[in-house]
Amino acid sequence: MLVYLACKKKEAGASLEEVADFVRETRDHLCHWFTVDDLMFLFRGGRVSRTSAWAGTLLNIKPVMHVDNEGRLVPVEKARGRRKAIKALVDHMEQTAIDPANQTIFITHGDCIEDVVLLESEIKKRLGCTEFVVNYVDPVIGAHSGPGTLALFFVGEHK
Repeated sequence: MLVYLACKKKEAGASLEEVADFVRETRDHLCHWFTVDDLMFLFRGGRVSRTSAWAGTLLNIKPVMHVDNEGRLVPVEKARGRRKAIKALVDHMEQTAIDPANQTIFITHGDCIEDVVLLESEIKKRLGCTEFVVNYVDPVIGAHSGPGTLALFFVGEHK
């Protein structure tokens, strides 16, 4: 997302120094919020215990997580069910996004396009956003988070 924003800045006529300044100013404002569908992938990656993964799966718990300033994965909320997890992603965006209606919002997913459509429509309805870039989760992240990963990226007050 940062490279995309830097390219847009350059296309708008900014000098390389202005683009570099923009990147330095913006990098600590990129928000990464996501949820996963299957806790067993987090267990296999060492992120949760076997008991937590098993109990969470049994109770239909979908964790909402984000990446902090140091690049650590931080579990923020436990939603019961997929729709509530998607709503929680939008709630967090609503609380922290800077001028969301004038941003390009990035969404990545692990082969769950129906959830992308739901997430997009909720963001459009609540925050007035119109520009989205949607991509698949890359293989490295996908191996750790599994199918059903849904991630939301935007510029916010803080990570």
